[in-house]
Amino acid sequence: MENVIVILILVVIAAGIIWYLIRRKRRGEKCVGCPYAKQCGNKCSGNNLQKPFHNS
Repeated sequence: MENVIVILILVVIAAGIIWYLIRRKRRGEKCVGCPYAKQCGNKCSGNNLQKPFHNS
């Protein structure tokens, strides 16, 4: 009986993680967990948010 309870708990945790990821993707975040997920392109790095370097 304990095994069934542990399995149910793991299934609930996995379902919660999947639900979280799907919800984030629907909101338009390309990379879940990236602080720049809604701002960056497909590469999911904060590098494109910095000002370009110009040689003077």
